[in-house]
Amino acid sequence: MNTVAASPYQPVKERGTMRSFLLALVMHLLLGIVLYYGVHWQSSTPVGAEAELWEEIPAATAPPPPPREPEPQPVVQPRPVPAPPAPQVKSKVEEDADIALEKKKRQAEAAAREEAERKEAARKEAERKEASRKEEARKEEARKDAARKEAERKEAERKEAQRKEDAKKKAAQQEQDRKEQAERERKEAADAKARAQADAKAKAQADAKAKAQADAKARAQAEAAANAQRKSELARLQALAGGGAGGGGVGSTTGAGAGGGGKASPGYADRVRRRVKPNIVFTEDLAANPSAVVSVRLAPDGSLMSARLSKSSGNSSWDNAVLRAVERSDPLPRDEDGKAPASFTITFRPKD
Repeated sequence: MNTVAASPYQPVKERGTMRSFLLALVMHLLLGIVLYYGVHWQSSTPVGAEAELWEEIPAATAPPPPPREPEPQPVVQPRPVPAPPAPQVKSKVEEDADIALEKKKRQAEAAAREEAERKEAARKEAERKEASRKEEARKEEARKDAARKEAERKEAERKEAQRKEDAKKKAAQQEQDRKEQAERERKEAADAKARAQADAKAKAQADAKAKAQADAKARAQAEAAANAQRKSELARLQALAGGGAGGGGVGSTTGAGAGGGGKASPGYADRVRRRVKPNIVFTEDLAANPSAVVSVRLAPDGSLMSARLSKSSGNSSWDNAVLRAVERSDPLPRDEDGKAPASFTITFRPKD
């Protein structure tokens, strides 16, 4: 995100201004000292040279005085203008010395001018270099400022991207937490439902077991009463059979038929099984399908005389349930000839 400056752009303040000013002042002082000594280092009066001239100078003879004339009348004349002094005649040595001195002065002035020009050029070069340095410093400062702003912009973008990424991760984490919470709640509800169903099933099984026990107790009592009645009836029948045998004749034949009973017809076992099966009370869930074989002895009228387990299924609960069902089914149906067989076996399986 680009940040907009709150204040308008201001030029970068130059650094080292006081140092540059002091350096310029020192250079000007040095230049003034050099110029002063360059101009005045030969400004003293040169020592004159003495020379002796031996050439004879002809003596100047004064002209003879003019003849005396009569004095004229005084006439007022204008005041004469004094003639300029005659130029001083210098010797050749003096002229050479003056020429040499003038030449030296000109050379010194030329050297001073060259030095001044050189120093001026050096000053201008220094100023140009200082201006170039300041410009480079300004550009460098501007570049650094631009780089700093770019770095701030990139940092702001990075922070914004990081903030969005953190927000995205937080939202994803919250969504994950919400899903996990929903899954936990669903599992807890399923577990509660399963526990409730298990409790209900256990309660139903307990109720069924209690009811089965109550029914079994009631049936046991009824069976005990029925067994007592059946035993008394069997005793009566046996007494009658014994009486017939003592009397001879047909009674003996009938007794033999009741005792032997003959073989059962092919469909008799299924008839007995259909009669007994509704009376079986068994609530366990078996993985296999074991077989319980029951041996039954009947009276000719179908009354149950005895029922015993000839082959166990391996599950005592199923064996006992089958025996109790056979006892509850007394009397059993008669065969096709109107009589019940004396004895037979019948097989029961829980999943048939």
